[in-house]
Amino acid sequence: MKIAVVAGEPSGDYLGAGLIQSLSKRYPGACFEGIGGQRMTAAGLSSLFPMDALSVMGIGEVLSHLPQLLRIRRGLAERWLDDPPDLFIGVDSPDFNLPLAKRLKRAGVTTVQYVSPSVWAWRSGRVNGLRKAVDCVLCILPFEPQFLAEHGIDGRFVGHPLADDIPLQPDRASARERLGIADAQTMVALLPGSRASEIKRLMPLYLDVAKRLQGFNPGCRFVLPAATPSLEATITQMTEQATTPPIQVIAGQAREVLAGADVALVASGTATFEAMLVRAPMVMAYRVNPLTALVVRLSLKTRYFALPNILAGHALIPEFVQSEARAAPIATALIEMLANGETRAALQRRFASLHASLQCDAAERAAEVVSELLDKDTA
Repeated sequence: MKIAVVAGEPSGDYLGAGLIQSLSKRYPGACFEGIGGQRMTAAGLSSLFPMDALSVMGIGEVLSHLPQLLRIRRGLAERWLDDPPDLFIGVDSPDFNLPLAKRLKRAGVTTVQYVSPSVWAWRSGRVNGLRKAVDCVLCILPFEPQFLAEHGIDGRFVGHPLADDIPLQPDRASARERLGIADAQTMVALLPGSRASEIKRLMPLYLDVAKRLQGFNPGCRFVLPAATPSLEATITQMTEQATTPPIQVIAGQAREVLAGADVALVASGTATFEAMLVRAPMVMAYRVNPLTALVVRLSLKTRYFALPNILAGHALIPEFVQSEARAAPIATALIEMLANGETRAALQRRFASLHASLQCDAAERAAEVVSELLDKDTA
């Protein structure tokens, strides 16, 4: 049995690895090939291209990398049309994965999308393309299956593996001890994204915010977990060149950094979700390419960008997006959060409630759905 799996960024690599591990238990002889990072490779995937090649976001960034992206997708399509897998799983990265899934589905391959595109939030017209591309969507948010069902798509809520892996009571003291942060010291986590384009666009803003926070509290410790070794080198160079307070740049360990933080400044995406799960009071700040922002603005269907706010249905955490993402108001929001212990405690209690609602053994539930599809094909 051959199962094709493609992930395009670190969060997808995490999801894909858990699913591969669960499927390997059900199908010990299965072969997994496609694109993934270190986690998926360790779980048994044969990665045909480096995952970093797909880790671009926004219209401007994608256009500059388009020839390479098309070449990779064409190579995968030719390989799998010539020797079809038993099933294809696209993990997030819908702009790359769905056109590939559509070609494979037309050729008779069963196709799955793990993580629904945010069709309920923006560019809702994509739902028609989603229906044509996949046989099933593995949803990580509880309200998604109903929306997809209304558009004739089989969506199954499986939960999020992060909600399963992270305990309901994170150990803040142990995290700070491992990071070398004294209990009484104020610690601020900085997470400007996991893509090179995000680092380029957001780092100057995040460094400016850190400088302002140090003016408010000269004893602040700033810790920034880099998603990949190449980003670690880039970020270290940028922090060394800037006139900012010292920033401790470390390889990975985003979860530990967030768990130990008093407050966090976080980019949009999975980082806000992970911060919620470890009870990190946070502010979200994000910017994208102006062309991307224009397209999003014209088709946006939701008021919020941060996953905690989307799950709660109201503004749990402050969001600063595009022109509103300026250092002064962001720093003010973080300072107010640091100064008000009750605000942080109330936020953490709400985070705990949302966390509990999402714990449902996601990797096993996702593998169960995939197994159902595989068994149906072989029946």
